[in-house]
Amino acid sequence: MARIRHDGPLIVGGGLAGLSAALEAAPAKALVVTPEPLLSACSSAWAQGGLAAALSPTDSAALHARDTEGAGAGLVEAEAARALTERGRETVEWLAGLGAPFDRDADGGFSVSLEAAHSLPRVARVGGDGAGRAILSAVVTAARASRHIEIWEDGRLRGLIQDQDGRVRGAVIERAGGRLDEVFATAVVLATGGIGGLFEVTTNPSALRGEGLALAYLAGAEVLDPEFVQFHPTAIDVGLDPAPLATEALRGEGARLTDGSGAFLLGEETEADLAPRDIVARAVHAARADGRGAFLDATGAVGEAFPHEFPAVFAACMRAGLDPRVSPIPVAAAAHYHMGGIVADDEGRTTVPGLFAIGECAATGVHGANRLASNSLLEAGAFGRRAGRAAARDVPPERRPLRPVRPATDLPPEALEALRRAMTRHAGVVRDEAGLAALIALIDDLRAAYPEAAALTAARLVAEGALNRRESRGGHFRSDYPETGAEAVHTRMRRAAEDDADEAAVLAALAAVI
Repeated sequence: MARIRHDGPLIVGGGLAGLSAALEAAPAKALVVTPEPLLSACSSAWAQGGLAAALSPTDSAALHARDTEGAGAGLVEAEAARALTERGRETVEWLAGLGAPFDRDADGGFSVSLEAAHSLPRVARVGGDGAGRAILSAVVTAARASRHIEIWEDGRLRGLIQDQDGRVRGAVIERAGGRLDEVFATAVVLATGGIGGLFEVTTNPSALRGEGLALAYLAGAEVLDPEFVQFHPTAIDVGLDPAPLATEALRGEGARLTDGSGAFLLGEETEADLAPRDIVARAVHAARADGRGAFLDATGAVGEAFPHEFPAVFAACMRAGLDPRVSPIPVAAAAHYHMGGIVADDEGRTTVPGLFAIGECAATGVHGANRLASNSLLEAGAFGRRAGRAAARDVPPERRPLRPVRPATDLPPEALEALRRAMTRHAGVVRDEAGLAALIALIDDLRAAYPEAAALTAARLVAEGALNRRESRGGHFRSDYPETGAEAVHTRMRRAAEDDADEAAVLAALAAVI
């Protein structure tokens, strides 16, 4: 195992959050590690709707924060929401300055669209439904041109290196060919994305399985609300893994959700289909479970304008042999975004010294139980930039003896498929005690065979949080506890003291062997 010393922050993840942090770390040297070439296998590039920000004269950061809190079902931290929304315009302008080609109105201002649970149009878009790739492309170009940024496009996080005081000092990175490198850095910034790949049906890159979340938890970081998973109600149901996404902006333009007979799933009212995502996802799930089917009908609202108004959705449909100009799109609810994650402030600082978390793997308090549409790209850019500056300023104390590291492993394909099926069935849109108990039993059986698989740690955090939350709130719905509790309470998880003792015994034995 090679040892590499990097004089600056190590950033794990090459999406919008990670690259925003890397750009803002200057003049400190930033090392970005990602398992695939930039623009591949990251959710930022797949985002369709756009970036939410108060950009119009009738809007304000305060109104945006109010909508953010309203969507979060009582668990949004008001101060965090304000910290996010007050940076909306500056984040859009910063990205535009890097070359992100946001749609403009006739006066040259940012064109904005309406999405679910927003009180007025505020979503800055690119080419209808191409925001994520277009924005990230501009950021990637800037990162590649920055002399202070080094990029590894063949590295996977396998462990966090800590000293005896618990401070993170670096990470174990697996490079091409299976080689493991110990990379020491002044700070480690996790921008590892979400957990969609733990589910059988997801709109995320299937390689995103919560490994950053798991390894941070094992390093002692506090985890917040892992049970809250947002299921997007309009994944295109054509048997692909991952499932293509039919952006919410289609419903903002007037597309309607129907069953196979053409009946509206959520009622005849014009705005019915723009309810918060958890409500819409349950309606889609119920229609499919009942055998009625679920479809997004944009033939009237968009029709012939599809190719230039929503080119990504149009292309995905046409590749599947479906013409959305004339036929409703079959849809399913799919794992889309993880509201829970590693506890972090608006500068990305976690509860573990030397460790930062940003983007979807972090829980900063801005999403609560149900993320407001298009706040994810805003958070990635706004808080990613702040984390980059904070991590660059982080000065580690003098070196201390290190703890041994047990590198994480992957599940073999058949075990991963079993886990994904069980997660969708038992920790999906609708949950209950019996299903969650069965899921945890499966996870424990798999862990006996594959004890170092990080995906199992992430899955168990979700399952335990869902089992312990005996109410329905936001993205978490329990059929055996369908009511929302009178008090909104966070789930907070940290490794138990006995787990630490067991770990210490194992590490002591490993140290003796090493």
